[in-house]
Amino acid sequence: MVSEYDFWLLDLDGTLVDVEWSYTREVFDRVGDRLGVEFTDQQADVLWNGLTGSRDRQLEAWGIDPAAFWTAFHAEEDPMVRAEQTYLHDDAAFVGDLDVPVGLVTHCQQFLADPVLDHVGIRDWFDTTVCCTEETGWKPDPTPVERAMTDIGVGHNGHAGVLAGDGSCDVGAAWNAGLDAIHVERVGHERRGRCVLGDYRVTSFDELF
Repeated sequence: MVSEYDFWLLDLDGTLVDVEWSYTREVFDRVGDRLGVEFTDQQADVLWNGLTGSRDRQLEAWGIDPAAFWTAFHAEEDPMVRAEQTYLHDDAAFVGDLDVPVGLVTHCQQFLADPVLDHVGIRDWFDTTVCCTEETGWKPDPTPVERAMTDIGVGHNGHAGVLAGDGSCDVGAAWNAGLDAIHVERVGHERRGRCVLGDYRVTSFDELF
């Protein structure tokens, strides 16, 4: 099915790469110290992987101000340490061999994404990288997806495209932008607590071939 598409868009964290749990745990410990909150392993897992969908809504449900959380979170993230503890999923290697335009659309902020892409050696896989911001909107908003499509010279003019990601927000962004969606379930349905629908549902990209 890879050859069915004229272009590919992909998410980064949890889709192509992941970070060692020890790094995640340490970051949430420091963020908790800043906010006067103690995050359990489960809460850290839920927020890091976006297991319940909107992280802001989840924070509000726990009585934590999202703006204060993200300020503390970004202050405590060390780009180089995060990059050093990030690894590339083996089944993501096919992306480097795609012979069509390829874009990255990620919630990971630019100051974190750049060192990660360099560390795992995949920057040259992408013709554009769109890091979501308040200006672009956040997936499932289609705006960052459409920006990536513009960057790589495709649009809603007969081009068949797909967006692959590990979260429900990725599937929503794909569908909202008129693209097919691949959901790659890295954490498992039991840990997520629900199933995420998509045009394709896989546990590894190897299943697409």
